[in-house]
Amino acid sequence: MKKLSAELVKHLWAGVVIPAHPLALNEDRSINEYHQRLLTQYYIASGAGGIAVAVHSTQFEIRDPEFNLFETVLKWTSEEIAKATLQGPFVKIAGICGSTEQAIQEAHTAIHYGYDIGLLSMGGLQDWTEAAILDRVREVAAVIPVFGFYLQPSVGGRVFSYAFWSEFVKIENVVAIKCASFNRYQTLDVMRALANSGRHDKIAMYTGNDDNIVNDLMTTYSFPIGEKHVTIDFKGGLLGHWAVWTNKAVTLLEEVKEYKKNPQNQTANSLLRKAIAITDSNAAFFDPAHDFHGCIPGIHEVLRRQGLMKGIWCLNPNEVLSPGQKEEIDRVYRDYPELNDDVFVADFLQKKHHL
Repeated sequence: MKKLSAELVKHLWAGVVIPAHPLALNEDRSINEYHQRLLTQYYIASGAGGIAVAVHSTQFEIRDPEFNLFETVLKWTSEEIAKATLQGPFVKIAGICGSTEQAIQEAHTAIHYGYDIGLLSMGGLQDWTEAAILDRVREVAAVIPVFGFYLQPSVGGRVFSYAFWSEFVKIENVVAIKCASFNRYQTLDVMRALANSGRHDKIAMYTGNDDNIVNDLMTTYSFPIGEKHVTIDFKGGLLGHWAVWTNKAVTLLEEVKEYKKNPQNQTANSLLRKAIAITDSNAAFFDPAHDFHGCIPGIHEVLRRQGLMKGIWCLNPNEVLSPGQKEEIDRVYRDYPELNDDVFVADFLQKKHHL
């Protein structure tokens, strides 16, 4: 059983920005090695505290035999992180999915390429019982530290009971949970289950609720447990939204951390105003107006505009921008210029060009 180092445990609990790494393709839908590696370099340069790759934003089709890119993206990302000779800790997270057999195999592959944690998807298991899914988590956690993943039903996840999360948080080697239920009631189930488990100091909570990022990070959850109150908060985020404008996401997380150390109404009001702008921007990128159909192309479109991707192509040719989505991205760029990191990216690319 691989365990997470004490340094990385401390790093996760300090709260970091973890972008969900996209997949850079050429027009013929072959992988674009230059831009794939460039994206990793951008996330490191932006100040992210880790990267999650082979996840939903990287496109689940990378596992299909016709593409066979799962190992490729893990290898290249790991190589770029090693080349960066970072001074501080940096967490490498590999997406893991499929049946128990497939998930265990992917966990071993992740370890082979030097990954620290597996982000274990529960998507595509709609006919499994909750007990069977918990057994799968236990088997994967016996191989690699697990980052739990509550994925919203709109993009292949499912709703789990409070009882499920009560058992989930007891599993040894579960080190963190990404809550991406896009639902306040379901988010509360995970928090309450963790508070009641007695393991609230063992599992770091990360938001994946791209529709509620700032509010999640600002909120302290307090539950009466026996004679005392147990408090839990989201330490950071593992987000598809943070695959774009990443440098500004790093600044945002620091602002929230400062606010939590010294809460003031003026700061809270400023952050809540920013929260609305960020959620509005997320609607343009993630395309909830069309059931998230344009989610991945939306992320690609922002990166393409910045020069970090060559185009918005996906492995599935049907994954394209939805009608009006480009115009919505134009709008949020115009309405919230303070949120983008175009200047940072231009400087990053210029430095790359002159190397």
